[in-house]
Amino acid sequence: MKSDYIKVFGGNVTESDRVEQLLKDNDISPIVKSESESARLAGFGTPLPHISEIYVHKDEEAQALRIISQLDWDE
Repeated sequence: MKSDYIKVFGGNVTESDRVEQLLKDNDISPIVKSESESARLAGFGTPLPHISEIYVHKDEEAQALRIISQLDWDE
């Protein structure tokens, strides 16, 4: 199945929340996929708790990657 969305970030929930908000502040609509939340809702555990992935539409990929690359993770 072909998707119009592409993964631009993966990390812990804290980092993903920061990236998600930054993308939203720049008029990009990210989709956040949390394996641990999906597993919890299905009644299963996950070997990688608290890991999230962020996807954006392919048309927004370059802008999203530019924004993410400029993040200062030491703030």
